[in-house]
Amino acid sequence: MQAFEAGHEQVIMREDVHTGLRAIIALHSTVLGPAAGGCRHWVYANPAAALDDALRLSQGMTFKNALADIPFGGGKSVILGTPGERLSTRQLETFGRWVDELGGRYVTAEDVGIHVADMRVIARTTRFVSGLGTATGLGGDPSPRTAEGVLYGIEAAVRTRFGADSLAGIRVAIQGLGNVGFHLATLLNQRGARLWVADIADDRVRRAVKGLGAEALSVDDVLTADVDVVAPCALGGAIDHRTACALRAPIVAGAANNQLASDDMGDLLSERGVLYAPDYVINAGGVISVAGEYLGKEDPAWVDSRIAGIGERLQAIFERAAGSGEATSRIADQLARERLARAARDDLRGNGGRAVA
Repeated sequence: MQAFEAGHEQVIMREDVHTGLRAIIALHSTVLGPAAGGCRHWVYANPAAALDDALRLSQGMTFKNALADIPFGGGKSVILGTPGERLSTRQLETFGRWVDELGGRYVTAEDVGIHVADMRVIARTTRFVSGLGTATGLGGDPSPRTAEGVLYGIEAAVRTRFGADSLAGIRVAIQGLGNVGFHLATLLNQRGARLWVADIADDRVRRAVKGLGAEALSVDDVLTADVDVVAPCALGGAIDHRTACALRAPIVAGAANNQLASDDMGDLLSERGVLYAPDYVINAGGVISVAGEYLGKEDPAWVDSRIAGIGERLQAIFERAAGSGEATSRIADQLARERLARAARDDLRGNGGRAVA
């Protein structure tokens, strides 16, 4: 086991020689509560790439949870995958034990490559897990609620940019038709939007074309399509310098985490007049849902109201950015840091000075 300090409270790399499991658990901040964030199972080029992903994703979760108005800090875990192999029951149970050893400082849930069934196996060895679902239907797979929040965010962006209260006829290009991306495509289709889609899996594209009337694009062309909204819903880093300069859509609003390849890409989008919906604000619906489950909220209105508020939060960010001339990504970061600073000050006054990241 190795621990790293990189602006995080704790970063742990572990390997189990008996099962071959390798994982990183990154706790960025517990200022607002337990570090909450999903577990991602992915094939990385090397351990350094996995570590970089865990660090960026966990910081994003701190900011996401701060602006989503839920009592959690930010964390993330990544399991280093092997091409063509699925996680075994023993590996999932081992991962659960590693989570449990943190004593509740980290709460995990589904992310890319992890499903509800996997979470239920992990829950055999730790209680610090969410996304299992309840008898009342609360929680479970966060993908539909993530897509719902992104829909509200797209509506807010379209209202800001075009002054339109309807998505009817709005042209949206979706990169990635996984669980969240396909749910989003379905919701947009129901609102009358016109869809262009791309995914590395041809069967997903065919399903969207046949069932939703979408038009297929290549994964190389979807982000620079001549549309009104580009929705990155795959992995991070989609908006790099080349893509930011080639964008033709006036709005970027999607579900992927860490959409900007670097912070200055938000500045570049702003300079080009592209309205960017900060990813950790627009895609917070899923974590809000699993937070409600973990906290034992029985009234669905607790979750519903917070997800519906995503559009309002983005509207406020758009307005503040327009007034200041700063990029929306910078405004979102400022708001998150302001909330964390307030919480840290309150905590110091309230309990005699708990250490914070």
